[in-house]
Amino acid sequence: MFVHPALFYHGEQEFLEGTVPFVLAGLAAAEPVAVATPPEHLELIRHHLADRADEVQFVDMTRAGRNPGWIIPGVLRRFADAHDTGRVRIIGEPVWAGRSRLEYPACAQHEALINAAFVEREVTILCPYDTVGLDRRVLDDAWATHPLVIDGSGETASAAYGPELVVARYNEVLPVPPDAETYRFDSSSQLAGAREFAVRYGGRAGLDGRLLNDLALAVAELTTNSVIHGAGSGTLRIWTEGERIVCEVHDAGRLVDPLAGRRPQVPSEPGGRGLLLVNHIADLVRVHTGDAGTTIRFYLGS
Repeated sequence: MFVHPALFYHGEQEFLEGTVPFVLAGLAAAEPVAVATPPEHLELIRHHLADRADEVQFVDMTRAGRNPGWIIPGVLRRFADAHDTGRVRIIGEPVWAGRSRLEYPACAQHEALINAAFVEREVTILCPYDTVGLDRRVLDDAWATHPLVIDGSGETASAAYGPELVVARYNEVLPVPPDAETYRFDSSSQLAGAREFAVRYGGRAGLDGRLLNDLALAVAELTTNSVIHGAGSGTLRIWTEGERIVCEVHDAGRLVDPLAGRRPQVPSEPGGRGLLLVNHIADLVRVHTGDAGTTIRFYLGS
């Protein structure tokens, strides 16, 4: 059975009281344990575990989970699937005070989709929330994405639990700036042109080396998906925001699977890796889907 509580903590002491016993209980039960949080919390837990810290896998969430869309396949499922013979225990902190307003909707959808990604799995994922540093909206969403909330007064079943509502709430229309450059494609023969269009823009904007290769790869994957699955055509747009390149692909298809791009690739199954790969290489991915089609936007270069 999957268990997914939120931990509401007020200050360092409550954080430790809610996390260290959770880890020790897992170790006592011979359960594999991972902790994925920002670095300062990794060090706190590591210090208080003392000589048992070597039994735990520590993951810097600010790096491994910089794109919330990569946390399920690249952090949570990676650990759980590597230990699939019994219950697994994970602390995952995807939302912290340093997360931007731009990133937060993707974080909320991630927390909602954990429930579908691990249904019927023998996994416990504890998600800490800083009640001092986070907005009220974030805490309200945590009540909706977690069936159980733990705080200093004990455990409370969430009457507001409704993860599908959070997925829908943040399925937001993504406005495009007026200076975005546009390339329209409608056949497989034009996919190379779309990629070259993006690479030329990225080069003018200062991308080079790995980031320029990542831009080309992400554009190739998304435009190919549009031709194959999105009614055969689409629109590529690209622009800059600060030091980042922003690129999106829109097509007339509707993305019906909210976990698309969040499942690890199965070697025996061809296809299905396009959006997963984009989630892996991008700093942030946002998706909007509806009757007018699907837009997948990614950010590179932060």
